[in-house]
Amino acid sequence: MAVRYLLDTNTASYVIKGNFPRVRARLLKVPMADVGISVVTEAELRFGVERRPEATTLKRVVEEFLLRVEALPWNSAAARHYARIRASLESEGEPMGNLDLMIAAHAVAAEVVLVTHDHVFRRVKGLKVEDWSK
Repeated sequence: MAVRYLLDTNTASYVIKGNFPRVRARLLKVPMADVGISVVTEAELRFGVERRPEATTLKRVVEEFLLRVEALPWNSAAARHYARIRASLESEGEPMGNLDLMIAAHAVAAEVVLVTHDHVFRRVKGLKVEDWSK
């Protein structure tokens, strides 16, 4: 099976930390082969671990999470969508953070549903979004 759901960084963090039980409950209903993350999210998770070298439990849990989800590689299709989406949002006077924009573009390029609690993603035309925290 191919990835159907791309977890954004916050959603991945909810899974890792367990602080949103509804997200974990929803995740249990989906085959793990259907769940992935962008390599941008992987980078953000690894950055979070590097900022806290004393947090050995966090490092272990993040590494275990990364073993269980597929990290989709950034590619030219994602780059094309990034450029189009960024130009569109900026022309509308509604820019968004570049890492979030990269994750959104990655989801559009991969034709998957972005799982996020962050409402900023709803401004991206053509992006399918689900919020598993509700």
